[in-house]
Amino acid sequence: MPENRDDWLPTRTSLLRRLKQWEDQESWRDFFNTYWKLIYSAAVKAGLNDAEAQDVVQDTVITVAKKIEDFKYDPALDSFKGWLLYLTRKRIALHYRKRERDRGGPARDPGGMALAAELERIPDPAGVDLEAIWDEEWERNLTDAALARVKQQVNPKQFQMFNFYVLKQWPVKEVAKTLGVTVTQVYLAKHRISASVKKEVKRLQNGLI
Repeated sequence: MPENRDDWLPTRTSLLRRLKQWEDQESWRDFFNTYWKLIYSAAVKAGLNDAEAQDVVQDTVITVAKKIEDFKYDPALDSFKGWLLYLTRKRIALHYRKRERDRGGPARDPGGMALAAELERIPDPAGVDLEAIWDEEWERNLTDAALARVKQQVNPKQFQMFNFYVLKQWPVKEVAKTLGVTVTQVYLAKHRISASVKKEVKRLQNGLI
């Protein structure tokens, strides 16, 4: 893995360009499948419940759709990772403001100016280090995305061996006995799929489709 944390999840500039086309449903589906778990996990770890976190995912994706046309990707100035975190942070903060109102806290001003100003000042909703959470989820999401793609490309039984032995950490002899294969086959599956996952991670990091 590279040391630059902004490279943990693919910015995939070609995908971002395609998202500017509203009718490109396949690209939007690709975007959602790649990023929704990242947004959801960050919202949950920031203290929101399942329903609230799902709302954050939906609202963030809608906001991306509305603002992607104006987003100019330039790694020297800003990263897509940072922009997506900014949008997610605002949605999380809005949910905490809603909780406060539901408990009888200060009412929202009609024009929304005070709320907008307050949201800009909130560094970490719920008093947590949201940036650290985002970095952690960013790395995990990259690995998950690579695994999901490799799973679709390899023999199902080979991936099952890899899943039991590497991901679930079963003893190699138990994997072999359960699946009716040899220990050597399990080791070979581990080697081949591990290499494929590393290759996929690199491909995603390079922004290739």
